[in-house]
Amino acid sequence: MTPLPSAVEQAQALVDFARYDQARALLSQHLAEDPGDTRAWIEIGYCHLKMQQPEQALEAADEALKLAPEDFYVLILRAKALTSGPNSSWRAAEPVLREAVRADPQHWYGYTMLADAVCRMSMVRYLQVNGSRKPEPHEVDLVFREAADLAAEALRLGPEEIYAHEIAHQIATFSGNAAAGEQLDGAILRLDPTHPEALARQTRKAAEAPGVKAGRAADLYATGLAAAPDSAELQRGLDQATYRMLRGVRWLALLCVAFAGAMMDLDMFVREGEVARELPVPLGQRLWYLVPTTAIWIVGALLRYRRRRAGVRLNVQSLIRRRRWARIVLAQAAWAMLCAVLITQVPWNERTLPQVLFWAGLAPTFATIWFDRNKAH
Repeated sequence: MTPLPSAVEQAQALVDFARYDQARALLSQHLAEDPGDTRAWIEIGYCHLKMQQPEQALEAADEALKLAPEDFYVLILRAKALTSGPNSSWRAAEPVLREAVRADPQHWYGYTMLADAVCRMSMVRYLQVNGSRKPEPHEVDLVFREAADLAAEALRLGPEEIYAHEIAHQIATFSGNAAAGEQLDGAILRLDPTHPEALARQTRKAAEAPGVKAGRAADLYATGLAAAPDSAELQRGLDQATYRMLRGVRWLALLCVAFAGAMMDLDMFVREGEVARELPVPLGQRLWYLVPTTAIWIVGALLRYRRRRAGVRLNVQSLIRRRRWARIVLAQAAWAMLCAVLITQVPWNERTLPQVLFWAGLAPTFATIWFDRNKAH
């Protein structure tokens, strides 16, 4: 095997260290001296892609194609250049990728990228004919059959390749095959336990399962973030679960307000024919109110909070700092508790002011509790 020119080897080493400018300059100098080096054209094309310059990458691919029109790697470079940047065109890339598969029918990557292109273009062609209507179950196989077959061949040739599994999962999602998507997610996570997208999908499914409460959902998202700390989707899920936990705190405060109203025998707690207790309420009864209230907060909030993962506890503090509605929720709970304490601990001689405090504790919370469910962001 003929060794690569030293300039190309040096450029490849620079690319490995993400020093694309230097690699491109070295390759440009080399190509000025030897414009017939196909490998150098390929390397400089990838430098342009890494630097978000798809037009220059396409020019490099075209130069390489003049030298090697049936080279698999040159064709793949051209397809990547065509599908990068704001003017990407999968329509133009599809015939290039078909040529790449013909050039090397045993390479998994060609089938994978072609499956992606065929999937996209099949959906585009379907929408052009049928508008925005989703494919019916009997139409799905016709729309995605070729893409699914190409993805299956890619998986056969590259069973350990993450990209092949990602495209197969994309096609399964578009075709509505949830069972296949689930299996592919499992395969992806076996190959890469920290894969952000697959981890986020699996975590979201577990967190949104029926019966999963906010605290448990937050723990699941925190566990996922520990494996993939840069996942925006996992962080978003953790924020939403944490916000649900904070919303639950308000119900504890409202329960305390209801107990306060019952202790004072306010109008809505006195049944017809009954006589309300005399005021002021004895000191012992007023102090006794603090016992169930403390138990409610210890069991309903403190212990549940302390059982959560460290990541969840940290995110509670972070969410309060970052999100206005999280602060509003806590402020509403604090206001309701203040009203409850004033109702029960002040020796009132009449019920007018406790009645006002009772509704003041309830009304601000109930005014928002039904429409702030999705205010985590």
